[in-house]
Amino acid sequence: MARIPVATKAAPAAIGPYSQGIVWGNLLFVSGQLGMDPATGQLEPDTLSQARRALENLKAILAEAGFSLEDVVKTTIFLLDLADFAAVNEVYAGFFPEAPPARSTVQVARLPKDARVEIEAIAAR
Repeated sequence: MARIPVATKAAPAAIGPYSQGIVWGNLLFVSGQLGMDPATGQLEPDTLSQARRALENLKAILAEAGFSLEDVVKTTIFLLDLADFAAVNEVYAGFFPEAPPARSTVQVARLPKDARVEIEAIAAR
């Protein structure tokens, strides 16, 4: 089975040696997305806008590969501060209003570009 890289200009380019996503069979593995504007490469100013943008970036990568948010079966959210958990949940719920995917959320010491939130996903057809 071939690994097929996914790349779209509708999400920020990878900032290291990795793909935005990889399709493998009926699965799509989306790399962690920061709350960066793909047009400017700049982080959104606060945690909630970063979470919203990270999810929009994730959605763009899914679409490029022919998937949608409804296909997401697992996400992981990395937060700089777990005090933001409830607020990020509200943003997240807007993207996954019904039958949300399985999820883990962890607090981390630091994220690339000093972001406050990063979100990765696995989707299945």
